Order: sequence, then C-alpha cells, then structure tokens
Amino acid sequence: MQYQIPKGVFDILPYGADEPWRQTYLWQKLESMIRDLTHSYGFQEIRTPIFERTELFLRGVGETTDVVTKEMYTFEDKGGRSMTLRPEGTAPVMRAFVEKKLYTLSPIKLYYIGPMFRYERPQAGRYRQHHQFGVEAIGSSSYEQDVEVIDLLLELYRRLGIQNTTLYINSLGDAPSRDAYTKAFRDFLKPHLAELSQESQERFEKNPLRILDTKDPNDRILIAKAPRMLEFLSEESREHFRGVCNLLEKIKIPFEINDKLVRGFDYYTNTVFEVTSDSLGAQNSIGGGGRYDKLISSFGGPDLPGVGFGTGLERILETLLGQNIQLPRPSSCFVFFIPLIKEAEEFCFSLMTSLRHVGVFADMELSTKKVQKALQHADKLEAHYAAIIGEEEWKTKKVGWKDLKAHEQKEVDLEDFDFFIKELWQQERKKYV
Repeated sequence: MQYQIPKGVFDILPYGADEPWRQTYLWQKLESMIRDLTHSYGFQEIRTPIFERTELFLRGVGETTDVVTKEMYTFEDKGGRSMTLRPEGTAPVMRAFVEKKLYTLSPIKLYYIGPMFRYERPQAGRYRQHHQFGVEAIGSSSYEQDVEVIDLLLELYRRLGIQNTTLYINSLGDAPSRDAYTKAFRDFLKPHLAELSQESQERFEKNPLRILDTKDPNDRILIAKAPRMLEFLSEESREHFRGVCNLLEKIKIPFEINDKLVRGFDYYTNTVFEVTSDSLGAQNSIGGGGRYDKLISSFGGPDLPGVGFGTGLERILETLLGQNIQLPRPSSCFVFFIPLIKEAEEFCFSLMTSLRHVGVFADMELSTKKVQKALQHADKLEAHYAAIIGEEEWKTKKVGWKDLKAHEQKEVDLEDFDFFIKELWQQERKKYV
C-alpha cells in the first residue's frame, strides 16, 4: 500500500517541496526572525500542548463561533474525556497562565509559535493544520499596551519586506457598551430578519454580533446600514480608543477605522485590529487580534486585562511569495569531500570533522565512488568547493580541488591540505555568516 498525506495538510521539506514556500529553510528563517524580534520587545516564549480539554475552547473561544460550531477536531480519549486539538493559541496560554499562577509575575508578555488545527474546506491560505505566531501581553489595561502589540506585528511584516498592508482597527467597547450596541443592532435587524442568510438568522438568536463577521454578500449590504458600534461606546472605552488612535498617529502607523470589524472570537473587548495584504486574494487577512480584559477571570484567574494577536506563518510565506520577496538562504556547504578509494575515506572524515569543530560547513560523500554522482550530491548542498581524492591522487599525495562556482580546478599537496582549507576559509568566511 502506498500511503499519502491527508487532505488539508502538507509537508515542509529541505528539497522537492511542491510549493516554493514549503521549503524548510524559509520556515527556519521566519521563525528565527520572529524570535529575535519578540525578544527585543521583551516577550518570552511559552509552549502549550497541542490538545486540551474541549471545554477550555468552548469557554474561551465562544460556543457560537465558527471555530467551535464547525471547525474543531474533537475526540474522546480512552478515559472517556472529550479532547480537542487546539484551534487557536490564546485559550491554552490563559489556561497555563492561571494553572501555573503566572499572574504572580504580572505584568507578563508571552509569545508562542506552533501548529493549530481546524477542520475546514482546504483552499488557498486555509489548511487543516496551520502554524501560528501569537503574543499575549497580560496585566496592563493601557492603550499603550495595545499599540505595542500592533507595532510588533507590523514591525515583523516590515522587517520581512512585506508591502501594501492595511491596518484596520475598531473598538467593541466594554460590557455596557457591548450590551447597548447589541440591543440597537437587534432592533435594526429584526424587521429584516427574513432577508438574512440562514446562518445569520441562527446567529441573531445566539450572538447577534457574530453577524457583523458574515461573509454573505447580501448580509453585508444590509449590515452596512446598521448603527455604528463606535456611537455606543462608554466614555471610558471612547477614551481608550482615542488613545490608541492618537498614539498610532504619533508613531506614524497608518490605519483605517472599520466599525464592522469584530474578529472571530467572543472574548474580545475594546480594541480589535486586523492586517490585510493585497497579495492573498479573497482570504486577505494576514494577522490580527485585540484586547480581552475579561478572559482570564472567566478561566478562574484574577481579573487581569490582556491583549494579543495571531498571525499565520503560511499566510506570511504566501504573501512573501506573492510579492516576490526572497528570504536569505542558509549558509551553503563550503567544502564537500569525495573520497573515491577506501584509503582516503578516513583521511577525509578526520579532516571534515576537524573543520566542523572550528565552524566550517563541511560534508562528505559516503555512498558512492562515482565522481559525477558525488558532484550531484555536492550541487544539491550548493557546495562551493569539492575535494576529490582517487587512486591517482592518493599515490601522488595530491588532492583534486574543484571550485564549483567558478568551474575551475587545480591540485593541492595532501600534506598542506589542512592549512590550505583553513586559510581559504578565513579569507572567505564572511560570505557564509
């Protein structure tokens, strides 16, 4: 039987990837840039399990969200407990924050990188296993904290060279603001209920604000005439949102206010934001997040505020590809040893090892005695030089030295070979750092 990868997931490979952005080095470079950036902003990494008790996501994400009602991978374990592969990163971080009493360290700034799982129709930009980078800043209710996480997200895109992004922001307000708007929105929709899609009619009963997130074109035409959420903000929420907007302007981050933006989860309060790219087609959101001031207490923790975001690594890499942005490739092999006789194998292996111990990227052919096949292997490693020792070279105490980039070759004395390579490395090492 020939096994095939399940639908909606993909391999990340060093060679032969079926999409250019599924090459290992791109993921490694992106993750390295993320870690360097978040550390410079004072965030520390947290890693949580890829599955949790199902009720964690029911409470945290919201029972009426699309994620919970349509997309979760849920299973019963051997103990009869309902478990779910994590569909998003915030709820597990909050669970760990409360369970491990990290609130004693508040304020605290955390980040995560890892796979998330959602059962949805595979399409461009959407996968059943996707990877997400996210941050959670817990303990500060200041609008400066909101702007810091927004700036962090946009700075990542800037450092990657991503162009033509748009930042949209909105405020959902505090609980009184939300209650007042929900009533007004219900009153507006009630005479038009029959005109709404079936999904929006169901949301009307359970959570009407979810209708603002509809993708149905007819629904969107109708809700464009609905009351504006920003008109129902309490004075405290209005001041908070004004502070966010003013500070974004002060640090020269352009934005657009979208008063229909609610994001996909029920835990958001006050500031919400989303970044879109013109390189992703219909699924144009590249990242987003918001404030969740009551989420931690809903998990049994203290009443602490928080704000964060999530951005999909696949979305980032597809955007880079769409904008023809190349991430730097990793250092390629400096020298590739090709011993063609048994006597040369230990010599090459010993020299290769000593070079590696001083930081030289060196490798060796172990599986063939045919020069052309070995050179193909060297080419796959993008090696700059090849050292060939066959029977004739061994007899004359020479090494065949090939410059694979300049297509030049010469012979080097075997007894001087160690010194020759290390001196050449010192001359050229800046190319490989």
